Order: sequence, then structure tokens, then C-alpha cells
Amino acid sequence: MENNKRKIDASKLILIMKKDWRMMCLYCLCAAILGVIIAFSTPKIYKSNVMLAPESSSSTNLASGISSLASMVGMDISSGNNGDAIYPEVYPDLIKSTDFLVSMFPVKIVSKDQKIKTTYYDYLKRYQKSPWWNYPIMFISKELSNLKSNNASVNNKKVNPFWLTKEQSDIAKAINGNIDCLVDKKTSVISITVTDQDPLIAALIADSAKQRLQTFITNYRTNKARNDLSYMEKLYNEAKEQYSRARQLYASYSDANQELLLESYKSKEEDLENEMQLKYNIYTQVTEQLQLAKAKVQERTPAFTVVQSATVPVKHSNKPKIIVLLQSVLLGFLIRFCLLVRKHHSEILVKES
Repeated sequence: MENNKRKIDASKLILIMKKDWRMMCLYCLCAAILGVIIAFSTPKIYKSNVMLAPESSSSTNLASGISSLASMVGMDISSGNNGDAIYPEVYPDLIKSTDFLVSMFPVKIVSKDQKIKTTYYDYLKRYQKSPWWNYPIMFISKELSNLKSNNASVNNKKVNPFWLTKEQSDIAKAINGNIDCLVDKKTSVISITVTDQDPLIAALIADSAKQRLQTFITNYRTNKARNDLSYMEKLYNEAKEQYSRARQLYASYSDANQELLLESYKSKEEDLENEMQLKYNIYTQVTEQLQLAKAKVQERTPAFTVVQSATVPVKHSNKPKIIVLLQSVLLGFLIRFCLLVRKHHSEILVKES
């Protein structure tokens, strides 16, 4: 039975490559020139990193203390303490949400050379550098957007996260690409990395993203406690007003009927005094509950430890030009090699004996 298996004749392959060394060098040279052009045409990017550590379980000491204080006045606030629906693992999705991205629009930024002082939205819209090969696509997109803007008037000053314009949506996507958030599953350390074409702007946006994340989480976790506090403050003001009114009414009646000995007047005075005492008891209880509500807000406020603050990067994060050059030369070599193998495959592949 004839053996149809074939193998590569390495000697013939090397011989073919030696004969083709001029074209091989030409391909590598052309690829190297293209790689150098790409390396020098690509805008520099800088990365700034912020690391946060969420609060530990030691905060339960405060919760237990507040629960003990509440039990002294007959209140039970132990239920619902573990109803937190946002964990550190959800923070990356939170940062990529439309509401968070839109909140970054008005952030004030300053470039390293102090020539650009504007909002982050305007910076991404007007001051971004692009490689020359993107210019045709950018020109076409700009012309199409101008045609659409002439047909429909849109107020770009007001940002509605529910209904973004095309331009606002593009800026939000650009911010989403610039901000990256990772969470270490073992330590729960939150790492926020911002990429930008200016080192100072990268550090400013990293610090701003950190602050906005802290604010969002704080508002979320304290939302119910703050609503309860607002309600207790309302009850406190009402109870205080009612007690003050009952006290003034009792004092006025007692002063006006001080020398009268009729039982009807005494009975009326006792009723007013009892009413005043009742209002005072309610006022006292509401005051205690108000203090507990304030403590509850403090208990629910999360604590973030800044492991690493935002710093202005010194060096850019682009791939070194020498690496780009070597990769380009290797790519040119591989392209010519594949063409040679395809062209001389009948000579290189021989039947096994």
C-alpha cells in the first residue's frame, strides 16, 4: 500500500530561504519602517492607580453598642443590619453604569502644561489626540454628525442619563474605556486605574472616580438611615412644638386662675397639667429616638482606607518603541516565510520513505 504521508524537508526549506534572503530583508525592512511610523504616531498614554480597602467587620462593635443603647429605651434596631446589596465585587459594574459615567462629565481638569483648563467632557470632546490613520474615519463621522445636528436641534448642555445624545453617549463610552476597576477577591481591595493622554489629568480623574465611588456607596448604605433620621427630626419638631404649646397653655391658665378655689377650675388645671406631662413624655422619647437615628447614620456610614492615593505618573505606559520595532520585523519575516512555504510547498513537502 502506497504511503501518502509527507514531511517537511528542512534542508530544502533553508536553501530556499537563503536564495530569497534579499526579499526576506526587504520585507523585514518595510515592516520595520511601518512599525517605527506606528510607534511614533501613536499618542502617549499615562496610567494612574488608586487602591481602596473597604471597612472591616470590626465596625460591628459600634453596631452592638448602638443596639445595647436602643434596648435600654425599648427599641430593637438589630434587624436589617445585613441588608447591604452592594458588595465590593459589584463596584466595577457600578463604575461602568451610565449614572456614574455621566457624573464624571463636569469634573474640572487641568493639563500638566496648564494650557488646558476645562471639564472632563469638553477635554474628551476637543483635546484628544489620534493617530493619523484615524483621521479619515473621524472626518466622515464629524460630517455625518453635522448633518444630523442641522436636522434636529439638541440641547447638549443638559445631560439626562435616561436619554443621552449621540455625542454624550460617545463621551460616556470614552470614559468607560479610560476607567478600569478591579477587585481582589481574596483581600477585597479595590483598584481603580485611569488611562489618559495627560499624566496630571489621569491622576485627577483617578482621584475624582475614587471620591465619587465613596460618595455613591455612602449614600446607598446610609439612605434608609438618613430617611429615618429625617422622619425622626420631623417627629421631634412636632413633639417639641406640641409640648411647648401645652406648657404655655398650662402656665397661662394657672396664672389666670391662681386664686380661684372652685373644683371645676382645679379639674381643668389638672387636665392641662396631665396633657403637658403627656406631651413631655412623648417629647422625651422622640428625643432619645432622634439621637439613636443619628447614631444609626454614623454606624451605616462605610469607612474606606486609601491604600494608595492617586499620583501623577512619571513615565508613559505605551509599549517601548524597540519592542514595536522587533515585533514588526518578526511580522515581516513571518509574512515572507509563509509566502515562501506556499509558493514552494511542492518542493518542501516530500513523501516519507
